[in-house]
Amino acid sequence: MKKQFALTALLVGVSLLTGAQSAAVPGDNAKQDAIQSYLQPLVANQTIAGAVTLVSNKDQTVYLETVGYRDLAAKIPMPTNAMFWIASTSKPMTATAVMMLVDEGKINLDDPVEKYLPEFHGMMVGPADPDSKPTAQGAPDSRKTVPLVPASHPILVREILSHTSGLPFHSTAEPGVLDSLPLKDAVHSYATDPLIYQPGTDYKYSNEGINTAARIIEVVTGMPYERFMQERLFDPLGMKDTTFWPNAEQINRLAQAYKLDPQTKGLVEVPVAQLTYPLNDRQHRFPMPAGGLFSTAEDVSKFCRMILNGGELNGKRIISTQSLHAMTIPENMGLGKTDYGFAWNITKDGFDHGGAYKNAMSIDTTTGRILVFMVQQQGDWGTKQGGQIVSTLKRLSNDIVSSPTVAPAAGLAPAAH
Repeated sequence: MKKQFALTALLVGVSLLTGAQSAAVPGDNAKQDAIQSYLQPLVANQTIAGAVTLVSNKDQTVYLETVGYRDLAAKIPMPTNAMFWIASTSKPMTATAVMMLVDEGKINLDDPVEKYLPEFHGMMVGPADPDSKPTAQGAPDSRKTVPLVPASHPILVREILSHTSGLPFHSTAEPGVLDSLPLKDAVHSYATDPLIYQPGTDYKYSNEGINTAARIIEVVTGMPYERFMQERLFDPLGMKDTTFWPNAEQINRLAQAYKLDPQTKGLVEVPVAQLTYPLNDRQHRFPMPAGGLFSTAEDVSKFCRMILNGGELNGKRIISTQSLHAMTIPENMGLGKTDYGFAWNITKDGFDHGGAYKNAMSIDTTTGRILVFMVQQQGDWGTKQGGQIVSTLKRLSNDIVSSPTVAPAAGLAPAAH
């Protein structure tokens, strides 16, 4: 019954009344002004340099505003179409592509990964302790040694999508940047390292798992992962600014990244440490499915609207309601003291995902509200208010979709647990 409620929540949406206000005009509504009133002081005290906030229902954007600066030093205001590195917000998009192929019968969630990628046959399990050194014979070493043991079962497709496979966050072959290896080479390196726990017994957030799932897309389609994403997801949804390689015009719209200077307590500009520069270099930069995309608030909202509409948008079906349902219910059995589906965090009100530089997308199935918050901040927030931004914006954006100019949600239920 709970699963049925979650599915119902995806299929029933919010209707926008005729004559509703323009999404991009500030001050139309006191509840909308509340977002600006909340965020503007956070620019003034350098909690953030700038941000884009978008609120949508299943039909259209109902709020789109900016605060602060795209470039703080040059005092260039943040535009609504600013580009951001969305980092791990890429994960649900990659998982959606996998589920398209589940719909087509080309991938089975219960198949072992080695069926598609033979290099994963005979995986071994080593220590989860980062100070331990795995050895096949348990030979003595100056550090603590732990012998490798065979995996209790081959890792499954559903386990790599839900961070329960035992694959670590990244491999020993990957340097500090995450985009320097072709996907085939990166995934092959994962198979040479031991798992960090027995498959299906724990939850550890893993870029490797999502990247491996993307490599399966390449194997079963004979198509590069990035081309599949472009032709089967981004183009049909009209996500014209979503890319692994921003072009020159998009780079001119790219929000600068910032971090807290512990000495001055102010924000200082930094490059994105996980990426190789220049960002439009297709010879030395490679797609990173678990976190390599750049996008805009509007593009991310189109993806979210497709999800909230039960897997379709503007008459184009992307994935089946069955696959969407499977993605958005807890798959990890509460391991790691969290609820996680297939590349979605599952909450009491719906599901969401964020990125390393603090952008976030959230779908509330109880109200039919989509929130996209785009910011580019590395490391700790500069003030205590930083850690409360997303939760506060969820509350304020729920006020917008429940305002008198927007029809209330009809029949939506919280996601099942």
